[in-house]
Amino acid sequence: MLPEFLFPYLAIDGLAVSNPATGQQIATVAISSADMIDQHLVHAHEAGAVWASQTAKARATILIRWHDLILSHSNELARLCTLECGKPLAESVGEVAYAASFIQWFAEEAKRAYGETVPTFAAGKRVLTIKQPVGLCAAITPWNFPLAMVTRKVAPALAAGCAIVVKPAEATPLSALALEALAIEAGLPVNLFKVVCTSDPAAVGQQFCAHPLIRKISFTGSTAVGKLLLAQAAPGVKRVSMELGGNAPFIIFDDADIDAALDGFMLSKYRNAGQTCVCANRLLIQDGVYDQVVSRLADRVRNLRVGHGMDEGVQIGPLIDDRAVSKVSALVRSAIDQGAMLVEGGAADPAGPNFYKPTLLAEVSPQLDIAQAEIFGPVTTAIRFADEAEAIHLANDTPYGLAAYFYARDIGRVWRVLEGLEYGMVAVNEGALSTEVAPFGGMKESGLGREGSRHGLDEYLELKYALIGGLAA
Repeated sequence: MLPEFLFPYLAIDGLAVSNPATGQQIATVAISSADMIDQHLVHAHEAGAVWASQTAKARATILIRWHDLILSHSNELARLCTLECGKPLAESVGEVAYAASFIQWFAEEAKRAYGETVPTFAAGKRVLTIKQPVGLCAAITPWNFPLAMVTRKVAPALAAGCAIVVKPAEATPLSALALEALAIEAGLPVNLFKVVCTSDPAAVGQQFCAHPLIRKISFTGSTAVGKLLLAQAAPGVKRVSMELGGNAPFIIFDDADIDAALDGFMLSKYRNAGQTCVCANRLLIQDGVYDQVVSRLADRVRNLRVGHGMDEGVQIGPLIDDRAVSKVSALVRSAIDQGAMLVEGGAADPAGPNFYKPTLLAEVSPQLDIAQAEIFGPVTTAIRFADEAEAIHLANDTPYGLAAYFYARDIGRVWRVLEGLEYGMVAVNEGALSTEVAPFGGMKESGLGREGSRHGLDEYLELKYALIGGLAA
């Protein structure tokens, strides 16, 4: 069932990995102790010094081989992704391609880490800048995109000339280990990219933050954990990138193309059973089209197929574990108790203990807990608004600012709302926005820094200013 290149990472005792759809154990992987992680960091630091001395073109050549190997093992990696995180196989196939795209992109960007010459301020002097790798990096990645969240951090680090050690989520270490195995097969020097697995993530996070060799930490996960890591990294003044929680509004104005808006919403909301940081978390609908949208949306939600991710035609897989199910269930029950109207779903699904029915709640007040929390489940909360000003106010009335979506056709409204939304990413008349060519990241309590695009490479580079004197004749 598991690809052969994973066999060296398996162990009799260690971290057990289970399929959330069935509860069955898939594998056991070795756990890295604190002492082992220290050794990995020392070896990575040493390997990084050699790697940084290579030309960008030499680094890019190995990265491209890694990219090609991932695509050649696409089916195995997609099955692995579905087995350990539960998403439908079709989504996992898409994630493999998405993960590989970051490697290709940053392999190309490595050759464009340009410095600059600056017009001098005095005769006999020259001013210039160069960019150099930041040094040893550590990354902590989530379970919901166990392939792409690794490559989105590792690829720019390696392209910039850095070594990197990655702690994947406890639920999904196999995908990360598979990527390490393929990177080594592609010719990446051993120790340069190392995955460490643990059953004590808090201790490893603290170890990363305190370790004197680590210069940069990248984290994707909850805002609460991100704040803790920021505090722990502060004494060492480490560089940090934080991609944290979201509460994405999806706004449908009365001049929208309703068919297109519904298509976009279903893509945004129900991908990975609503377990993405950028999925629509609140559906804001203008009064004039509210009843129509809710009625038509109910039909779509009712017809979503729930089941194991490996089964043909499944659109909604399991939630990651029983705690996730309990959280979603509690939010839905609380919303109904507080006056929300249950239109569809609202209960566990018979497919298994970790499955929850696709749900639609109408007449949701913006003040309800479910409208304030990051749901991370297949639940839609439909909220009314009267006009453009109220829509912007409701959308921004949250400490989060990761992603936002809206549908409208009036060009003046498009620009006003786009500029008025306090979010790092805004999709207009589109339900999906993630791509390797654009900067991914948020405002406010949704994080710091950007991943993807040319800006993602700069997160792993230091800008050095050089003043050269003594040049006068």
